[in-house]
Amino acid sequence: MHRTYENVDIVVFWNSDKCFHAKRCVNGSPKTFCPGQKPWIKLDRAETKEIWQAIIQCPSGALTCLYRHDIDVSIDPENFRSVATYKGKEIGECDYQVAESGYNIYHTAVSPDHQGKGIAKRLVYKVLEQAERDCVNVTATCSYARKVMEE
Repeated sequence: MHRTYENVDIVVFWNSDKCFHAKRCVNGSPKTFCPGQKPWIKLDRAETKEIWQAIIQCPSGALTCLYRHDIDVSIDPENFRSVATYKGKEIGECDYQVAESGYNIYHTAVSPDHQGKGIAKRLVYKVLEQAERDCVNVTATCSYARKVMEE
């Protein structure tokens, strides 16, 4: 399972397949990381610095974090894509096809001015979250999406 959690400053990525429950996140920021609750990550309960420091202690790499840079990412299910916007302007997308076997992510792109900020990863995660809500599998012919899924 892939999930993102966001506040005004940061985006936290969680890959449950990698997590081996060392609880360093819980010990590092117990107000933020609350196993047994849904959602189990609550970014409004601690300062960004504390959350970030707890995440870098994750030994499995199941938790990662980056700054939002005032960029919003949303799903556009009618057009089979996720979209990144900055100040109302579209700056990236992750396109997928729907088939009987599930979703196939075939294209991910971010405008050159905004590359290197983790936006493409956010776009892929948004599609993965949608697929989980729709109870479908995901494959990727897009090499970047495949890389994110294998992390």
